[in-house]
Amino acid sequence: MANTAQARKRARQAVKQNAHNSALRSMMRTAIKRVRQAVETGDKAAAADVLRNTTSILDRVADKQIIHKNKASRHKSRLAAAVKAMA
Repeated sequence: MANTAQARKRARQAVKQNAHNSALRSMMRTAIKRVRQAVETGDKAAAADVLRNTTSILDRVADKQIIHKNKASRHKSRLAAAVKAMA
C-alpha cells in the first residue's frame, strides 16, 4: 500500500490512466475486427472505408504509445493487403 500522499495520488492516477488506455486498446481491437468482417463480406468499397477509419485509430493509439509504432504499422499493412487482395 502507498505510504506517502504522493504515492497515494500516483496510485489513483494509475487506475484512471489504465482505464483510459484499456478503452483505447479495446477501440483499436474492435476497429481491426470491423475491417476483417468487411473483407469477409466481400464489399471492397465498404472495406476500404472501414480501413481508412481503422488506420486513423491505429495511428492515434501508436502516437499515445499504447502500442508500438511498428505494431501499428504491421496491422495497417496486413489489413491494407487484405483489402487490396479482394476480387
